Amino acid sequence: MATKNLSEVGTGQIPDASEMRFGIVVADWNNEVTGSLLDGAVKTLKKHGVSKENIVVKHVPGTFELTLGAQFLAEYDDLDGVICLGCVIQGETPHFTYICQGVTHGITQLNLEYNIPFIFGVLTTDNLQQALDRSGGKHGNKGDEAAITALKMAALQREME
Repeated sequence: MATKNLSEVGTGQIPDASEMRFGIVVADWNNEVTGSLLDGAVKTLKKHGVSKENIVVKHVPGTFELTLGAQFLAEYDDLDGVICLGCVIQGETPHFTYICQGVTHGITQLNLEYNIPFIFGVLTTDNLQQALDRSGGKHGNKGDEAAITALKMAALQREME
């Protein structure tokens, strides 16, 4: 269980992002949570120099659809990275496990197949309160963390080119 504020952990040196362009694909399912994740990611990207015009946001129905939405963004736009935001809350059936495994595997595959970073900004929680705590509540905002990760990975890629 997270005990630190996600928005403050491990930020370190953050690169200038004024020349970078990012895609964000966000699941509409659990919108109260994913909307907050999206707000955090966008604010963080802007805070570090990404212009509004260089942030492309696309919505998909649920977390499972994040991987295909992210692939579409990578194929149809010139981006430095794609942030995938979603929320899966444990229920009474194995659905949670299948969705989480599928999305984790899918985002990993995108990272290996494309020449840009795809960032896993998906909350996988036991209940709604845990999700709220991690999407702008007492544990910060995973959207902030995902945006910082995207900035750092895009900068690493540029450094390697």
